[in-house]
Amino acid sequence: MFVAGVDEAGKGPVLGPMIVAGVVMEESRLPELLRLGVKDSKVLSPVRRNFLSAKIKEIAASYHILEVSAAQIDEMRKIMTMNQLMVVTHTKVLQNLQPDRAYLDAADVKEERFGENVKKRYAAPIDIIAKHKADATYPIVAAASILAKVQRDRIIRDMERKMGVALGSGYPSDPKTIKFLEEWIKSHESLPDIARHSWKTSENLLEKMR
Repeated sequence: MFVAGVDEAGKGPVLGPMIVAGVVMEESRLPELLRLGVKDSKVLSPVRRNFLSAKIKEIAASYHILEVSAAQIDEMRKIMTMNQLMVVTHTKVLQNLQPDRAYLDAADVKEERFGENVKKRYAAPIDIIAKHKADATYPIVAAASILAKVQRDRIIRDMERKMGVALGSGYPSDPKTIKFLEEWIKSHESLPDIARHSWKTSENLLEKMR
């Protein structure tokens, strides 16, 4: 039986893409993740995450990484909520992996509802378990969280190199991120392409700088 884990990185930031990653492995091989020391990406150092990301890609039967740009998020939010977008993206990843069972980090206050909505959209026989903080409970979800976080961090660092400016983490709570946005708005009188224009943070900063 093939088991998948799906998780995201970058649902909340005002800058950069959201990454939804999925990892699928034969059930009998899942203990290998524990032996590697795979755990929730948030408790690992960047160096450790990079090391584990490469190892996970080596031992997984398959993996899929979906990038949703800031502009795509803005477009989708015109016709659906962020929770609905999470259902769409998680389903897309699962359709690429086609596991027998999937563990999801629930992106809804009601875990079961999130699982049911993904199952409905998937439209083929599949066993889905959706839980809050699944990346801290199921190593296969932790593996997906590592792939998602490493990919998003890499994209943000690439953006910094191209733009020649510090972007911080991209989260609204990060002073570096806010400083970048304020300075950009001051000199361009608009938001950069890498910002999520539909975010309240973006709207507030535009208003404040006018």
